[in-house]
Amino acid sequence: MNRNRKANIVIPVHDNVDRALRQLKKKIEREGVSRDMKRSVYFEPASQKKRKRLIRAVKQNLLRMATQGLIDISKHTLPS
Repeated sequence: MNRNRKANIVIPVHDNVDRALRQLKKKIEREGVSRDMKRSVYFEPASQKKRKRLIRAVKQNLLRMATQGLIDISKHTLPS
C-alpha cells in the first residue's frame, strides 16, 4: 500500500456551501479516504485485513443480490 498517496477531490461550490459540504463528505466516503486514514493510524495484522476484506465482499454481494431481486434481504443477516 502506498502511504504517500494523496487524494484530490474537487467539489464546485456555486451557491449552497452546505450542499457542497455534503457532496464532499459523500465523495470522501466513496473514495475510501477516511478508511485508508484509519488503517494507517494503527497496525492491523494480515489475517485481520483478510477477514475484513472477506466480510466486506460478503456484504456487497448480499446487497447486490438483493437489489437484483435474487434474495429477500429481510431473511438474511448482514455480517458485522
